[in-house]
Amino acid sequence: MFRRLFWLVAGAAFGFGISFWLMRAVRQTAARYTPAGIGENLSDAIRQLGTDLREAAAEGRAAMAETEERMRAEIAGPRR
Repeated sequence: MFRRLFWLVAGAAFGFGISFWLMRAVRQTAARYTPAGIGENLSDAIRQLGTDLREAAAEGRAAMAETEERMRAEIAGPRR
C-alpha cells in the first residue's frame, strides 16, 4: 500500500516538475520570437558588432605601427 502511494506521489511530483520546466521553456522561446525580443537581440548583436569592429581597428593600428617601425629600422640599416 505504501509502495503504491510512494510511487504515485513520486510520479505526480515528476510530472509536475517536467510540466513546469516545459511551460517555462516554451514561454522563453515564445518571448524570444516576439517583436520586442527580436529587437532586443538585434540591438545586442549590433552593439557587439560595434565593439568587435573597434577592437579589430585597434589591433590593425597596432600591427600597422609595429610593421612601420620594423620597416623604418630596415631602411635605416644597422647603426655603426
